[in-house]
Amino acid sequence: LQSLPSPPGGGTTIPSVIVTDHGAAAPEVEEEEDLAFRNPSLRKLSSSSASSAGFSSSWDESEEDLYSDPDRPSEQQSSFLQTENNQGKPRVSKSWRKIRNMVQWSPFLLSFRKKYPWIQLAGHTGSFMAGAYGRLLKKHCDIEQRCLNLLMNDVLKPFVPAYFGDVEKDGEKYNQMEDLLATFDMPCVMDCKMGVRTYLEEELTKARKKPCLRKDMYVKMIEVDPDAPTEEENDQRAVTKPRYMQWRETISSTATLGFRIEGIKKEDGTINRDFKKTKTKEQIKEAFQEFIKGNRNILMLYLHRLKDIRATLVISPFFKSHEVIGSSLLFVHDRREQAKVWMIDFGKTTPLPEGQFLSHSIPWVEGNREDGYLWGMDNLISILEEMSEAEFC
Repeated sequence: LQSLPSPPGGGTTIPSVIVTDHGAAAPEVEEEEDLAFRNPSLRKLSSSSASSAGFSSSWDESEEDLYSDPDRPSEQQSSFLQTENNQGKPRVSKSWRKIRNMVQWSPFLLSFRKKYPWIQLAGHTGSFMAGAYGRLLKKHCDIEQRCLNLLMNDVLKPFVPAYFGDVEKDGEKYNQMEDLLATFDMPCVMDCKMGVRTYLEEELTKARKKPCLRKDMYVKMIEVDPDAPTEEENDQRAVTKPRYMQWRETISSTATLGFRIEGIKKEDGTINRDFKKTKTKEQIKEAFQEFIKGNRNILMLYLHRLKDIRATLVISPFFKSHEVIGSSLLFVHDRREQAKVWMIDFGKTTPLPEGQFLSHSIPWVEGNREDGYLWGMDNLISILEEMSEAEFC
């Protein structure tokens, strides 16, 4: 099937159809049942679609009706489809019904009527839900909204999710963005957290002024390394968030390479988040090799995309003037050998004071706000280059 044209800024739209009935009013006919829902085979024309902006929790199933608008009440959506008879009773136009049925039952539209096994590989549980027209709804964050608005006018725009503003649904406010996995068939997904730290400097300052002990983080720490807590932390059976974050990054490749693998979802739906101690180049190569199943074509597509992102980062006004913390690179490929990488997650990306800039490559010292993003990108590219030069099985 040939996809319909996309509007500026991304996303797929369905062309509107206006029908003028110049004839007499059609006789009243009982509304037909939607065949797409009566016939299960029609609803299975498309395989599953998944979207990720991180890897942390469970699968959330959601179904979105293509014809609904989250911002418009249902009664308003259907009012223009009706005509009035002499008694003032609403009647559905016969001409409209014919075209509506043609559109409703087309495989193109039915491909959007599906269940999305949403995967969240990192971050907070329940932050995402399906949106209409191949879009993703992420719980509203003022910081991320500001970043996405700026990125839509930056040279980095091709490498981040298209942003469509905020929307309210079920009493919750969401940032509405492109579903990056919508065009992939049974995608494999990897989330790589970029930079030498995933916490803001102000979090350290705040913790020192008013320490907040976290029992849940203590439990996570001893699950990985029972000897990691200090004697005092063992007595309290709790650690502060910055302490946990700093420790977390010393046991992974965040400290040694400037990035770490958060999680991987394979095409069969299985998820692996057991990368807490993945630290060396060889361990990273092994994880990538498993992720791409030794497919050299996919590896080269990823490598070229990373180099394009890297070249764009150094000329980006946005990147130069922001401290990029907790952001990820999202790797996605499928069995058709489609493969792309995007920058995602900007909830901790903060602007620098006017006139200040970061190199993103020199070591972080508290106070200089350096995040090590480019250093991590260079190490990641180097690892994939080494893999591309090696003999593939």
